[in-house]
Amino acid sequence: MKGTKLDLCLSMGYFRMQQDIFTCHSVLFDNALYSVHWLRITLANVDYGTKQLRLLRSNEKFSVEVKPFVLTEELESLYSLYKSAINFDAPNSVESCLLDGDTYNAFDTYVIEVRDRNQLIAAGIFDNGSQSIAGIMNFYHPAYRKHSLGKYLMLQKINYARLQHKAYYYPGYLVSNYPKFDYKLFPCEAATEVFDSNRRSWLPFSWETITALLA
Repeated sequence: MKGTKLDLCLSMGYFRMQQDIFTCHSVLFDNALYSVHWLRITLANVDYGTKQLRLLRSNEKFSVEVKPFVLTEELESLYSLYKSAINFDAPNSVESCLLDGDTYNAFDTYVIEVRDRNQLIAAGIFDNGSQSIAGIMNFYHPAYRKHSLGKYLMLQKINYARLQHKAYYYPGYLVSNYPKFDYKLFPCEAATEVFDSNRRSWLPFSWETITALLA
């Protein structure tokens, strides 16, 4: 599931789940059913505003490296710290999220590592297509929560994708009336599109569009 094959699946509203792809139209949280809306960001239209530029500047003291993904004990240890500090459901490990026991990764996966000197403080995992990337995981050390490293990793993924002349960044979905996923609009709401699963097309994002899709 690499190159143009991944591009095609993402463009049709499908996303990675371990070593497979899936799509859905609703999710169950707290015994209630919520509508799902898949997003993508058109990279040519991204224009960072004051909040995004401020976040990039405030974290300039950290080093950032993008490299092919290799599952390491360092990544798993950081994820374990992250998981212990969050209040929502998440995979048990990086391995269970991406591989689930498989020894072969069917995706072209990369990781962005953020370090404070030599300490790994955040990691963002994404899959490479030919013209797109798909954001899979972001996690960080709880002691660095005030640095908004989850949002920072989204910006770093965008920066990498633009340098590679990609067209789209797929950050996953947001959920109607469930604000925990609204952070995916942070990078550039004006460059964000939402998938209309009935017409198999992408529309400029707005909350009015979401309301219309639910009608």
